[in-house]
Amino acid sequence: MSIEKVKDFFAQYGLDNRIKEFDVSSATVELAADALKCEPCRIAKSLSFIVGSKPVLIVAAGDAKVDNQKFKAQFGTKAKMLKPDETVSLIGHAVGGICPFAVNEGVEVYLDISLKRFNTVFPACGSSNSAIELTILELEKYSSYLAWIDVCKEWNEK
Repeated sequence: MSIEKVKDFFAQYGLDNRIKEFDVSSATVELAADALKCEPCRIAKSLSFIVGSKPVLIVAAGDAKVDNQKFKAQFGTKAKMLKPDETVSLIGHAVGGICPFAVNEGVEVYLDISLKRFNTVFPACGSSNSAIELTILELEKYSSYLAWIDVCKEWNEK
């Protein structure tokens, strides 16, 4: 199970006890915000794309939407999200629990600047009813991200 991989991943840093598991679904931004009793914008959603032949994760704030022009400028191609049945084999997690931790080898992880306005955010932990609260520095450390990028819109227009 994917959550077990994430628990094992965080256990090596002594952080597995910080993973929260819920009796309700946290599979969408809204459901996660309800389960955590936080603002939806503080949910760190992991969006999965295919760029060429590489799986790419972009972790963005819950209120951010991918801007197709910015995406194309960053990656040189049109944004093409993975189909739900592709995420387990390519990323290592199912839709609703996709996160930047314990992903398959070869997955490129990027953090969108929409997250930088928060002290802490809540990414999923490999299942549709889990999350962990991390500081931005912890998110950087544990996500093995390649770079901060700017590919989202609407979050800064409110």
